[in-house]
Amino acid sequence: MLWFVGERYLSRRDLLRQGAFGAMALGAAGAVAGSALSSCSAPSRSAGPLFPVTPTTAPAELAGSPYWLRGNFAPVTVETTTTDLRVTGSLPAELTGLYVRNGSNPLRGTSPHWFLGDGMVHGLALEDGKALWYRNRYVETGFWRNGGGLGAGPPGGASSLSNVSVGPHAGRLLSLGEVGLPFELNPADLSTVGPIDFGGKLTGNFTAHPKVDPSTGDLHGFGYNFTAPYLTYYVVDAAGNLTTAQDVDIPAATMMHDFAITDSDVIFMDLPVAFDMTKAIEMVSTPGSQAVPFEWKPSLGARLGVMPLGGPTSKIRWVDIEPCYVYHTVNAWRQGTDIKLEVCRLDNTFTPPGTPSAATRRIWTIATAGRDLRFSEEILDVPPADLPTMDHRYRGRPSTQSWLGEVVSSSGSLDFTGCQHLNTATGVIDRWIPDRGRTSGEWCFVPTGAAEGEGYAMAFVFDPSANTSSLVVLDAQDVASGPVAEIPLPVRVPYGFHGAFVRA
Repeated sequence: MLWFVGERYLSRRDLLRQGAFGAMALGAAGAVAGSALSSCSAPSRSAGPLFPVTPTTAPAELAGSPYWLRGNFAPVTVETTTTDLRVTGSLPAELTGLYVRNGSNPLRGTSPHWFLGDGMVHGLALEDGKALWYRNRYVETGFWRNGGGLGAGPPGGASSLSNVSVGPHAGRLLSLGEVGLPFELNPADLSTVGPIDFGGKLTGNFTAHPKVDPSTGDLHGFGYNFTAPYLTYYVVDAAGNLTTAQDVDIPAATMMHDFAITDSDVIFMDLPVAFDMTKAIEMVSTPGSQAVPFEWKPSLGARLGVMPLGGPTSKIRWVDIEPCYVYHTVNAWRQGTDIKLEVCRLDNTFTPPGTPSAATRRIWTIATAGRDLRFSEEILDVPPADLPTMDHRYRGRPSTQSWLGEVVSSSGSLDFTGCQHLNTATGVIDRWIPDRGRTSGEWCFVPTGAAEGEGYAMAFVFDPSANTSSLVVLDAQDVASGPVAEIPLPVRVPYGFHGAFVRA
C-alpha cells in the first residue's frame, strides 16, 4: 500500500523512516490520511481571509480558548504587504538586510497546541536607515497545500508545519520545523521556493535548531524519529551539501527540540518527553481533536550525551541528570576537560494544564576527564526567560552575553514581557520592559562591532491598545535605555518562535 504525502507516494518503509508520526499511517488513520491528502487542493492566494473567521488582524478573544488562541498568540487571517513604513528614532545604517521570524499561525484558525499551527514568516526589509517593506507569508508546505494543520495526515518530508525557525545557510534562507524537511524561502518576497532534501540524502527529519560552526561554516543538526533509529546526526557543509548522516543509539522515541556544539563536541539532551502513539492517531484521524502526541514521562530518566564534533556517533558517552526539559540552549564551550552548557531549564513540560513551568537559567558542567562523565550545575539568579539569542560568531566558543524574552508562566497561560540582557562575566542584568502594556517575544542579536555583544537587538513588540505591532531596535549593550529606533506596522504580528537577520 502507498500513501500520498507531500505531493509524492510513500511506501510503508518510507513512512516509518521519514514521517515523525509515520507509524500512524499504518492503521485506519493512514487510510483516512491517504484519501484526504490526495483530494485536497491548495488554499487560495487572494487577498481575502485565509480561514473562515472575521477577516481582520485583531486577536481572537474566544471565551474558554487556550492561551495560544487568545490575545497576541491568536493567528492573523490575512497575508499582508506594505511599503508605507516610517522610522521613529534613528535606524542604524549597518542594519541593512532582512529581519525575518517564524511562528505558528493555524490556517484553519485553531490548533490543539501552540506548537502545532502552520508556519508563517514575518519579515521587514531594512536599508541604510530606512524600512523598505513588511510581509507575512505562510510557508507553503504539503500540509498548507492540503488545507493546513495536522488533520491532513502524518507529518514527514514535505508535509510538515515548518513553523519554528528561519535562518540563512549556504546562500539559502531556510524555514525549519520540529519534523520534516527544511524549506527554502525567497528573501526578496518571503515566497516559498520548496522543500530541500539535499539531493535525496536527507531521508529523515531535520531539527529546527541546527548550529553553524563559525570556523568552518558547517551546519550541524539532527533529526528525531518515532520509529527506530530514533535519532540521526547530520552535517551540511558550507557549500550546502549533506556530508554526514549517522544514527545515534537511544532507547526510546523522545522529543529532542535542541542540542549544542562546542569547537570539538556535540551535546545531545535525551529528556523525558515521550511520543504517545494513541494520541498521535487520534490527532490525525479525529476532526477537531485536541490530542497532543507528547507526554511528560519522568520514569524514562534524563541524560546528556557527548560525542566528537562530526562523529563518529559510536563514541557518544552519557551522563544521567535529574528529570527536566530544555527547549533552548544558549551556548556551549570547552573549558579544559570540562564542557560548559548554558540552558533555559524547565522542571517539566506537556503536563496539565498544558503550560510549561517558567524557565530558569542554568550553567551545566560536564566533566569529561576519566572513563565516566560527571555532571554539576550552577543556577543563575535572573528573572525567568527563554527564547535566547547570542552572538553567533561565538557559537561553541566561550561566551558571556545573551538576550532573552522574559516570560511569565501561570496555570493555563503564558505571557511575555520584554528583553533581558545577561552578562555572565560581570553578573549584570540589563532589562527593557516596554511601556503602555506592550510586550515582546524573542529578540534577535545583530553584530555590528568587533567585540562580543557589540551590536543591536531587535524584536516585534505588540501594542494591545492599538492592536498593532512595531519592530523595536535596542542598543544591545544598553537595552534599559529603550529603543534607538522603532518601525510601526499597520498590522499585528503574533507571538512566534525564532528569527534571524539576513545581511543584504
